[in-house]
Amino acid sequence: MPPPSAPDCYRVPTTPSSGEFRDRGSKFVAVLRPVRSEAEALAVVEEQRLAHPKCNHHCYAYRIGPGTDRWRANDDGEPSGTAGKPILGQIDKEGLSDLIIVVSRYFGGTKLGTSGLITAYREAARLSLLETVLAERVLTSPILLEFGYALMTPVMGALSQLGLEMADQEFTERARIKLEVRQSEREATVKELKAAIAGVYLAEVHDTFVVEGLTVSLPG
Repeated sequence: MPPPSAPDCYRVPTTPSSGEFRDRGSKFVAVLRPVRSEAEALAVVEEQRLAHPKCNHHCYAYRIGPGTDRWRANDDGEPSGTAGKPILGQIDKEGLSDLIIVVSRYFGGTKLGTSGLITAYREAARLSLLETVLAERVLTSPILLEFGYALMTPVMGALSQLGLEMADQEFTERARIKLEVRQSEREATVKELKAAIAGVYLAEVHDTFVVEGLTVSLPG
């Protein structure tokens, strides 16, 4: 099993890859694609149907996002539980998300039986996972700053000091800046910002600390 990620990270593949497994004349061709939505995942399935028109089965599994509720495993006509779940099992063994694996089967004339199919789909998926490059995707949360122009210099100085980049900005009657920071660091970052903008020690910033002229919002 891979080492656990931080609470605001999850592991993802960053490159497409493929794998091939053969058993008694049958060939199982697996492709792995990084995806960010169910629509993207299903488009890969259709892509493989077109790429392998002689195959009657294009079985697949995918997971999307950091949670555990956006997934699907499809046997595409193979006996129930012999294809999609073994593919998904390999994805989960590596602790990955934001990907789909499609395995297209070329029938070789000999039936493999339930156990043979499970092994073949599992191995094809495993081989495709060996070839991809993995990374961690960081989950972020926004911080919104609204302030008068008298605070422009201290705000910009604080951003520079803390190494924070603006995700969005609007300068009208008041200045509005949006930041994106790691979820696990958002509360600490707000305190550091207030201290830097106000020019006080971090220990002086408590939960009700207010910088005059500055509004800080934390959208959900």
